[in-house]
Amino acid sequence: MSKVATRFAPSPTGALHIGGVRTALFNWLYSKNQKGTFHLRIEDTDKERSKEEHRIQIVNSLKWIGIEYDGDEYIQSNKVEDHIKVANELLKNGNAYKCYCSSEEIEEQKKRARQKKLPYIYNRKWRDADEKGTPKDIEPVIRFKSKIEGSSILKDLVQGDVEIENNTIEDFIILRNDGTPTYNLSATVDDHQMGMTHIIRGDDHKINTFKQIQIYLAMGWEVPSFAHIPLIHTIEGKKLSKRDNASTLDDYSKIGIMPDALRNYLLRLGWSYQDKEIFTLDESIKYFNLEGIGKSPSKLDMSRILSVNEHYIKMIDEQELFKSLIEYCEIYKKKIKPEKEEKIKNSLSFLKNKAKTLEDIFNNAKYIILDKINFNPDDLKLIDDKAKKIIQEFKTEISSLDNLNREILEPIVNNLIKKHETNFKGVGQPLRIILTGSKFGPGLYDILISLGKEEVNLRLGNEIIG
Repeated sequence: MSKVATRFAPSPTGALHIGGVRTALFNWLYSKNQKGTFHLRIEDTDKERSKEEHRIQIVNSLKWIGIEYDGDEYIQSNKVEDHIKVANELLKNGNAYKCYCSSEEIEEQKKRARQKKLPYIYNRKWRDADEKGTPKDIEPVIRFKSKIEGSSILKDLVQGDVEIENNTIEDFIILRNDGTPTYNLSATVDDHQMGMTHIIRGDDHKINTFKQIQIYLAMGWEVPSFAHIPLIHTIEGKKLSKRDNASTLDDYSKIGIMPDALRNYLLRLGWSYQDKEIFTLDESIKYFNLEGIGKSPSKLDMSRILSVNEHYIKMIDEQELFKSLIEYCEIYKKKIKPEKEEKIKNSLSFLKNKAKTLEDIFNNAKYIILDKINFNPDDLKLIDDKAKKIIQEFKTEISSLDNLNREILEPIVNNLIKKHETNFKGVGQPLRIILTGSKFGPGLYDILISLGKEEVNLRLGNEIIG
């Protein structure tokens, strides 16, 4: 058997959808596992809706999540002449015919089917008609002559044997009346010319597969293996669409989901290997197989994505995490000044505490990153006279210190608690507010040590406390 070759074939008519990313991932992993090749085909024959910006977004999305395709992008619109040539061959060998039905006739057929509550199937009027009586004022479409008798069985590598009555597959159009090829013709010709051995795609393509197999057989081409993956649904169980929130990779990178974490989540969305949850990239390639793909739709669960991302934040090497944070802030938040980078690097161990996303780490680190503290007005109300006194006394206590560390700071805080007959919150909260602008955030000692004595002194002297 020839070397495994798979492809991902998106249309550049919109941003790449999360379901498309999973399809690309499964194709890529299967090829890698089988030591084969994986290709990207851009199906851009819809000239009205295809946009270069969408093509770039598709390529960048695959790159971001770590999917690399072999060779150059295969651009479908460059191959239209080949598709037309095949349509004419099918016409010549009696596997296709010219259909002269007007759009009004077709609409009437559809209307009757709707009235009878039946799926519309073209009535095959011109299938065996005599060419002599063809209308001169109508440009014909070319229809494929589908099988009418018996049934066909698709040996699906995920769904098992799928059987269909042949008479339910209409004589579908392969060339429109303007001479342009349709999806089923173009995809089949491209897959054949690209030497694809396995077509792995969403199970909404099953009916297309039956049509495409008929083209393969009519042309005498080797039929590839097919695998149809169940679709991704929303948590409510509806089919996920491009209109849903968090449906593109940009939606995830924006909130600081890391590519490795999202790739791991998508791998496990509808596929399993024993009871293993977390996979390195090498493990993903090593263990991936088509047998592990389930037959039921999967639900996209944001809380699970956050949980996997939190795991990656905890487990990843801190140098790598720091690099990801710097890149994230530069793209989506605020570029971190070089002089503040060291402070953040040294503080990552607590800044990442309980963080589910890079955005959470950014929010935890805001008090270091931003030059000016933005005070929460409600929190500022908590700085009453007693709190102001505590801040002033704390400032006096640390003024003679050379540096700040926990061993020195703890006794100072404990003495203030005792002196003002309060608790840790009574001392810690006003100090945290004056140092960071909010009563929420990292632990008090972590804040003090990460800022350093000079910056702490500066902030404790804020005129806001008078």
